[in-house]
Amino acid sequence: MKKSLLYLCALICSMGLFTACNNDDDDVFPVDEELVGVYKGTLDIVVNETPIANQLPKNVTISKAGDNQIKMELKDFTFAGMNIGTITIERCDLKRSGDVYSFAGSQTLTLLAPIGTCPVTVKGIIGKGSLQMDIDVDVQSLGQSVQVAYSGEKLSGNENAEAKIITFAIDNAFVLEQPTINEEQGTITFKVNEAATADELGAMIPIFAISDKATVTPASGVAQDFSGGKVVTYTVVAENGTVKEYVASISGNMSILKYSFEEWGEAGKNNNKYLTPLPTTELASSNVGVETLASFGFKGGFPVLQDTDAKEGGFAVKLVTLYTQGAGFGLAPVVTAGSLFTGAFILNAGDKLASTKFGIPYKKKPVRFKGWYKYTAGTPFYNGSKDAIIDKIDECSIAAILYKVNADNEFLTGHDINTSDKIVAKAVLQDGTAKADYTEFNIPFTFVEGKTYEAGAKYKMAIVCSSSKEGDKFKGAVGSTLIVDELEVIGE
Repeated sequence: MKKSLLYLCALICSMGLFTACNNDDDDVFPVDEELVGVYKGTLDIVVNETPIANQLPKNVTISKAGDNQIKMELKDFTFAGMNIGTITIERCDLKRSGDVYSFAGSQTLTLLAPIGTCPVTVKGIIGKGSLQMDIDVDVQSLGQSVQVAYSGEKLSGNENAEAKIITFAIDNAFVLEQPTINEEQGTITFKVNEAATADELGAMIPIFAISDKATVTPASGVAQDFSGGKVVTYTVVAENGTVKEYVASISGNMSILKYSFEEWGEAGKNNNKYLTPLPTTELASSNVGVETLASFGFKGGFPVLQDTDAKEGGFAVKLVTLYTQGAGFGLAPVVTAGSLFTGAFILNAGDKLASTKFGIPYKKKPVRFKGWYKYTAGTPFYNGSKDAIIDKIDECSIAAILYKVNADNEFLTGHDINTSDKIVAKAVLQDGTAKADYTEFNIPFTFVEGKTYEAGAKYKMAIVCSSSKEGDKFKGAVGSTLIVDELEVIGE
């Protein structure tokens, strides 16, 4: 009798007369094997029929809630600048639809302020490694209806989790301090020339590298607008869907005190004329002293010359150490180094070192000293007199020195440019040896121990270049040649 009843039930079910026998509610779906996991995808968000986000990267977690139910979790749901919390639907009923599954569920959630308590419904399709769903949030406290469309793909669990911008640079002459990445704060900041226009700041092209297999929006190599304090947000998405945002912006303006030596003027008198780099209100050289020697018959030429072997543009400055023993009725030293500096040269025959008045007014805090140079050491090396030739290889010197003054007519000279207690900061080339090709230097200013930059105080900046490092002691090698170009002090 029992067997006949079972047979009858099976017959009725096969005829579609007993639908409960074919109800998915009694089925056991392969939830763990096929559906459970983390899905990497994007959100499109509409609020009161107004689109507010498109292709927003987000992960969704699906876990098992029953044999034919899943749990959906969307963490840190953010829209309109508000993080309203995690949307979790504890139970979504599954229905088989061919080889995928449809699901639906609803729940009243208490979200972060100002959203509060609101009903949330979800429905979608899951299976074959993909997830598409719609989420509706009725934000009654704000009178808003939020619709979210999500599409994602299931992760294997072996994907790279790193979402970083590793390097970030902007190859632009107006960027004076390359971008700094603060990983903890998620910021990228850089400093620009205060002379840059809005148009120039509006077309900066960042070039950067990101974590392996990650993606980023906007892409590297795409021009961005940083004018007027604008910021650019870069969103990096790791292979596993981890999202990291970086906010890039200009953090400050800097200035450039720059000498490219493209403009020259004539100086000297009568038959002792020479070319000198402009502006003469800022640049001076040892040519002034040699001009006096030339007026007494010296025929050895000038130590500071215009040169076409330039790093940029048409001209550079060539500094040469000359043999001047006996010139000027015996008043000249054995060698006169080619020297170029900011300041003035006012000849003092009785005190040669006092002739050099180093420095021009400078109103910024110096940061870096940059430029290009070539150097060839001459021979022989004179150790202060014609009878003291020693076995020594000459070196050049290039330095920028910031010192504090009380009045504009106050100067450091050849006596104290390296030793004065007025000196606040220095940027000094450490390698003064021979360089056959143009070599770049980019030296940070180092502040003297116990001293800082004081806003509002008076300062002078002395840029000093010499073809012989010990030229201030009248030591050096005849023929030592230093070529410099594109000198600049960057300040803030």
